[in-house]
Amino acid sequence: MARELLSEADFIAALRDLSDRYWDRHPFHRRLHAGALTKPELQLWAANRWYYQCQLPQKDGAIIASCPVPEVRRMWLERIVYHDGRAAGEGGAENWLRLAEAVGLDRAEVLDQRHVLPGVRFAVDAYVTFARTRSWIEGVASGLTEMFSPNLMRRRLADMRLHYPWIGEAGFAYFMSRLGVISGEGRSTLDIVVRSCETREQQDAAVAALAFKCDVLQAVLDSIDYACKQLQS
Repeated sequence: MARELLSEADFIAALRDLSDRYWDRHPFHRRLHAGALTKPELQLWAANRWYYQCQLPQKDGAIIASCPVPEVRRMWLERIVYHDGRAAGEGGAENWLRLAEAVGLDRAEVLDQRHVLPGVRFAVDAYVTFARTRSWIEGVASGLTEMFSPNLMRRRLADMRLHYPWIGEAGFAYFMSRLGVISGEGRSTLDIVVRSCETREQQDAAVAALAFKCDVLQAVLDSIDYACKQLQS
């Protein structure tokens, strides 16, 4: 017997209830915001977060490839453009490289991924595989972590400027650019998911997809946090 479809309000509530699993609660992020990270730890974070950033366009491309809805494909294409830019030297990925340089890394050592930890690579690759192998609705729903991040982005920008004043202002271009788009992305993504889930099974799968994404982000920080503790020992 088919389970009853959740009301729109209850469905949205089920998605928002996952906010306490977002990576802003992770001990590593708490130390980052408290100004407790050393320069080598910030460098390790920036180099490993780069692997996540550079894989996002491939994840988004996989969603587009399996989506039969032109309106959604057109909307989602803008995410790839945002990360890759419309030309070389533009986009979110380029801005993250500027942050990596601002914390003292050479661009070449970030691009060749020599600092990427096995656990980070495993988690991020699993996310891309998820987008390639699950339904497009689940892929879109996994991106609903955007709902949880606007306040985090503002706080991170303020806290990093306060606690790490040696980072040049150019290094904060990524966070500045995200502030301008992230709230709109979160609302449009939520609208797509709510509108497209026509059965309870699809709703449950969307909630599970968002939970999976939260687990991916936690796994990324678990690996970075563990490696940072090894630097201290």
